[in-house]
Amino acid sequence: MTTPPGDAGTATARAFTHITGYLAELGSRPVGATAGYEQLRARLEMPLPAGPTDPAEVVDALAAAAGPGLTATGSPRFFGYVIGGVLPAALAADLMAVAWDQNAGLTSLSPAAAAAEAVAGRWVKELLGLPASASVGVTTGTQMAHVTALGAARHRVLARHGWDVEADGLPGAPPVRVFVGAARHVTVDAALRLLGFGTRRVRVVAADRAGRMRPDALRAALAGGSGPAIVIAQAGEINTGAFDPMPRICAVSREHGAWVHVDGAFGLWAAVSGSARRRALVAGIEQADSWATDGHKWLNLAYDCGIAIVADEQAHRVAMSTRADYITHAGEGEHEPLEWTPEFSRRARGFALYAALRSLGRAGLTDLVDRCCEHARRFATALGSLDGVTVLNDVELNQVLLRFDDDDATTAATTAGVVAGGEAYVSGTVWRGAVAMRVSVCNWLTTESDVDRAVAAIAAAAAAARSRARARA
Repeated sequence: MTTPPGDAGTATARAFTHITGYLAELGSRPVGATAGYEQLRARLEMPLPAGPTDPAEVVDALAAAAGPGLTATGSPRFFGYVIGGVLPAALAADLMAVAWDQNAGLTSLSPAAAAAEAVAGRWVKELLGLPASASVGVTTGTQMAHVTALGAARHRVLARHGWDVEADGLPGAPPVRVFVGAARHVTVDAALRLLGFGTRRVRVVAADRAGRMRPDALRAALAGGSGPAIVIAQAGEINTGAFDPMPRICAVSREHGAWVHVDGAFGLWAAVSGSARRRALVAGIEQADSWATDGHKWLNLAYDCGIAIVADEQAHRVAMSTRADYITHAGEGEHEPLEWTPEFSRRARGFALYAALRSLGRAGLTDLVDRCCEHARRFATALGSLDGVTVLNDVELNQVLLRFDDDDATTAATTAGVVAGGEAYVSGTVWRGAVAMRVSVCNWLTTESDVDRAVAAIAAAAAAARSRARARA
């Protein structure tokens, strides 16, 4: 039998050298990729080898070829999209999880993975102030956490009307009315498509200028019909960071027997803030029926990790669980991961979640969240004081929304200039019909000095964009 030469230890040692080198350079390397897809494809392209290649050689070649195409999302000056860095304990636990190669879908295959998920899930509920009796599933990200939680919602609201959706599907079922805010995240729509609801049938509820769902508009929408209903609220609008008014949303939904699901990809973690004002943003969140959040945002885990939490444990289990005669299922009272997510077999991402939470502790997580929020305020204050720069949102959390010279072209050119410069990374968006720059702060490594360097890079990119515009005029 022909097998690749070399041994795992040597290849892993080479990989570790590349990993440590990459991490050491995070603070100094360009934040954006320095090569594009076509260049990377050319660097990686080759005929499939006719025979084995030494694993250490493969690792070295891959690191050399891929390096220029890596975006340093773990950089302390990465502020594009809501992506955290990787905590040291979480990184180490993830590396061990890969080496251990556990199928985390079944307790019988990996009691350790199942136990780590169970403990981490309990910690998450405790930190977020959610019901201790709620069930938890660890998914790839918030989108699949939505699928999981909304699958439970679909089961429960239809069961109340005498319909077994798991057995009979949606054809012929009582129509489920789904209500979403006008400023919802796109992953909500994707989850609804996957669950067979269809986006055309979704009722869009008006939002205020910050993107918060209006309870009065929700009440009117719910009163306009009857039957099974699901309301999807939001804790942390992706552009402004605004929160739907949860107590009123939940109260209105309860009046109509609607299930309330909360998209809290990053915003749920305001619950651990040391600031009473920030904690007030999630007041009433525990009154909902299900929640979704990410581990690779404010918890600073490596991709991928999402968390689905459902108050109705029975609905969660029925919607997700799979049984087979050839499988040895968990014993009574044991956490069986297969029962709480759509995935049958998957990597043991719960080890990193456990390690991150244990390494931070409550105080460390509080400090991380509050530090990021203060950095966002520093961004807003510094950039808002510059001529021609408008801060479009009330910076309540970690999101800053900016516009330059009240002009789409200047704003877009400034955003592109920052990314091209490599000193920092920001992202563009469209808010209320106007082009804007979005700055998201959620990396545990970011310091005030990193914020100041990014502010200087943004100011320089804006000046360059204006200069080019004048030259064209």
